[in-house]
Amino acid sequence: MSAAPVRAAGRPRVHVDAWDPTYGASFEAAPGPATPSSAQVEAGVELPPDQWRPLAAPDGVEPPHVVLLVDGVRRIDASLWIEEPDGGSYPGLAASYAAGVVRCDLRRGAAELAGAEVERGLFTASPSAEDILAGQIRYPVHRLSGTGELSKLPAAVQGPLTALEVKVSAAVRDDDDLLVVDGPLRNRRQLPRTLGYIKTQHSQYLDARLSAVVTGLGARQRTPVFRLGTAWGGYSWYLRLPGSGRGPWAGIVRVECSADLAEREAIALADLSLVTLPRFASTAYKDPRAPQNLIPIAGLERRLRARLGDGRLLHRALTLSSRRR
Repeated sequence: MSAAPVRAAGRPRVHVDAWDPTYGASFEAAPGPATPSSAQVEAGVELPPDQWRPLAAPDGVEPPHVVLLVDGVRRIDASLWIEEPDGGSYPGLAASYAAGVVRCDLRRGAAELAGAEVERGLFTASPSAEDILAGQIRYPVHRLSGTGELSKLPAAVQGPLTALEVKVSAAVRDDDDLLVVDGPLRNRRQLPRTLGYIKTQHSQYLDARLSAVVTGLGARQRTPVFRLGTAWGGYSWYLRLPGSGRGPWAGIVRVECSADLAEREAIALADLSLVTLPRFASTAYKDPRAPQNLIPIAGLERRLRARLGDGRLLHRALTLSSRRR
């Protein structure tokens, strides 16, 4: 009988992240030794910190009949400069962005695109900027405060994109659905029965002892609910999706819900997420960000990017428009 492979004492394990490196890594904390986040964490919402352990869904918890998954995409069509009459100049971005929602009817086992919209914008701090008409496509001005540094312009697209996500999802909601937002909730916390789904972990909020509970989760298990004292606040928990690799953070996602909920409501949503989200987990041979990039979200992203139009043609139209000014 052959002996099991022996790992040399004191040597670390090496795990290759299952994600295609083109998309980064599933866990992207700051380099070097992990340090606690500056955010205040209330770990004892569901269980006292010294009793933290992996949790499974209680018996009798059923997924909702309808799950809505919403996502948005954005693209910079052109970078530009706007020269003021007094000779000053401001940087600007012409951007396209789209939001859509997939309606998954779990009773029928059917999913469909329930709504999608595309918008464009010219983002700049220029006080004299005007809408740009590139062929038949209009880029309305989104005027920013301050000096409008070039490095800050891409982030300015997020606000209008979030508003568009809220708009398209609100148009298709009913009283019994669950809305899953791809990414943090931010200013969408007022939406009822809504979860924020964070598939890439950029920050480590828990101390080493509680983080060990996270990395010790089995498939379809979650941590107890905790509360974050960040600017947006809210309840949060980690869960591990099925079909992940063997690394400590493989298949781990963070889920959050509104801080306005009662603790028992947040815990109920955590249990609901545990019987709902794993059924949408992707597989590695189909998606380079498996299992965290949920199957309906991946399909929605492809359709939304197609709706943005040909970026090369739009860049050419923007260039021609600027020459005529």
